[in-house]
Amino acid sequence: MAPFSSNAGAPSQRGPVETLPPLFLDVPELVPDAIVDLRYAGSNNFVGTRVDGYEANRALLTRPAVEAVARVAADVKRDGLILKLLDCYRPARAVAHFGRWAADGADVATKAAYYPDYHKPELFELGYIAGRSSHSRGSTLDLTLVHRSDGTDLDMGTPFDLFSTLSWPASVEVSEAQQANRRRLAAAMEAAGFDPFFMEWWHFTLKGEPFPDSYFDVPIR
Repeated sequence: MAPFSSNAGAPSQRGPVETLPPLFLDVPELVPDAIVDLRYAGSNNFVGTRVDGYEANRALLTRPAVEAVARVAADVKRDGLILKLLDCYRPARAVAHFGRWAADGADVATKAAYYPDYHKPELFELGYIAGRSSHSRGSTLDLTLVHRSDGTDLDMGTPFDLFSTLSWPASVEVSEAQQANRRRLAAAMEAAGFDPFFMEWWHFTLKGEPFPDSYFDVPIR
């Protein structure tokens, strides 16, 4: 693994931070059976290409967040489930890439798959895309649950990153079974100390995160 430059002191809070402190680590160090499938490290995402800053399929979070994820993994293991990590730490330059994509009205190649009900400017207006992301603080992650027996995802009713009210955790437009699967994920995450996001069933942020005002911009390598 390529080491990150680190800074033992408190990171600056003015603009994106360009070094990661030693408190960051790879999730599989404490959760070895987690599946790492960072969608922005490839083309299987709403942008349709690898996103700036994602140079490796490597799941990084702050240590308190990873320790909490380990508790989630132990919880769901009792039901024969494992975690699939879809996004963890997100460099600030990736968020800027999202902004450039959203401003390009000519690029609608992924509209049918990811935002069929909206036009690009509405994604900002409605809060699906923001100028800053909690992921860049290092204690937010996107994930789903997978059957340990055969590696199939639990059916959550929508794919990851579908910009739609169908993706809202409380949506009753998905089936009872899909709602139950969402509740299972949310219950494990909340018990471990994460807060959910009301617009995305897959998105959670650690309560009391260590860097609440810092937005890091170190590429994932």
